Amino acid sequence: MLTGILRTGSHPAQQVRRARILLELDENHPGRDGAVPFQTVVAERAGVCVDTIVKVAKAYADHAGDVTATIRRKKRLTPPIEPIVTGEVEARLIALACSAPPEGYERWSLRLLEKHVALLDDIPDLDHSTIGRVLKKRHFAPT
Repeated sequence: MLTGILRTGSHPAQQVRRARILLELDENHPGRDGAVPFQTVVAERAGVCVDTIVKVAKAYADHAGDVTATIRRKKRLTPPIEPIVTGEVEARLIALACSAPPEGYERWSLRLLEKHVALLDDIPDLDHSTIGRVLKKRHFAPT
């Protein structure tokens, strides 16, 4: 499997690098006498620093020898920043945009929606571009 990753060229560079390191660390690698080379030798062959070799070897040990889990990137469980616009905020924003515009205005504009959203307590302050993105995502154009 690792050799296939190295030969196809359709994998991310990080996966290819880790696959190359694991192949170099393999004691059953063809053409070797069965001994694992030193980390500096593996680092030189793979074109990385020794710390990278240590981290990949540690990840391999932590994953109990699972090669796929070692070379693939770990998925995040939560986004780095929680989204401001949730389903409830979207619903309130669309309801506001569907309502009648204030006195003196013929229709809602994004900037006018931005001003009214700032006055409401239950909706966080949103920029006019964010409001436009939400409305566009729901195929809604203020009229």
